[in-house]
Amino acid sequence: MEVQQIADFRAEAEELHTLLAGIAAAGWDRPTQFKQWTVNDIIQHLHDGDLMALASATDPAAFAARAADVTARRATGLSRIQEARQRYGDLLGPRLLERWHATLSELCAALAAKDPAARLVWYGPDMGLRMFATARQMETWAHGQAIYDMLGTERPHASPRLRNIAEIGVRTFGWAYRNRGRDIPAEQPFIHLRTPSGEIWEWNDPAAPNRVEGDALGFCQVVTQTRNVADTALRVTGPIAQDWMAIVQCFAGPPETPPAPGTRFRAGS
Repeated sequence: MEVQQIADFRAEAEELHTLLAGIAAAGWDRPTQFKQWTVNDIIQHLHDGDLMALASATDPAAFAARAADVTARRATGLSRIQEARQRYGDLLGPRLLERWHATLSELCAALAAKDPAARLVWYGPDMGLRMFATARQMETWAHGQAIYDMLGTERPHASPRLRNIAEIGVRTFGWAYRNRGRDIPAEQPFIHLRTPSGEIWEWNDPAAPNRVEGDALGFCQVVTQTRNVADTALRVTGPIAQDWMAIVQCFAGPPETPPAPGTRFRAGS
């Protein structure tokens, strides 16, 4: 039986693939609200991440070599997206879509073939298989948000697999502080989220004075930096919770600043 997190990652990608299959050729060059990246830029980035993940799952030495090559290219002054454009050149539009989709399917199969207790190399500490698959789902979901927003399309979000993204958001509380060289607060905020179906998700001590409460979708958007917390209906109580929501970052890499209020939204809303 396939690990649930792998199945959720696959389903997340299929949903995005369906959306992208309906985009006209000119739409692939449209800039999104995410750093003005185009749809081509976003899918090249996801494809690159999935290729790195496939290398981790099948040949850790190849992963190390590829990571070193990326570091060397970035050391020349290339930005993250400039490096990807250089690497993938004219792999664009529908051809890029199908290459990304095929690689992702291969990645899911490679992950499914591994022992559920396996650990995989990645940037920073190794990751357990379930968290590894969740991290790929999270990145697919987060970057997909920029495309949904650009198109003005209401995103399906009632799926139970959204809980994986909320989970990684909660579990990376300490990471947001370590990544900035700051001390981790002794208390983690209580998280109380509701889903569109009425389900309640909770983490940490319900008696904690620091709290984040509200819509599960809004929480997932904030922890993935696709929305500023001020643009959601989340209720944030206490100095630790407020500080965390100002720097929250559930993804790897150097510290990133959440979008400014009012800069990430669904077009036409």
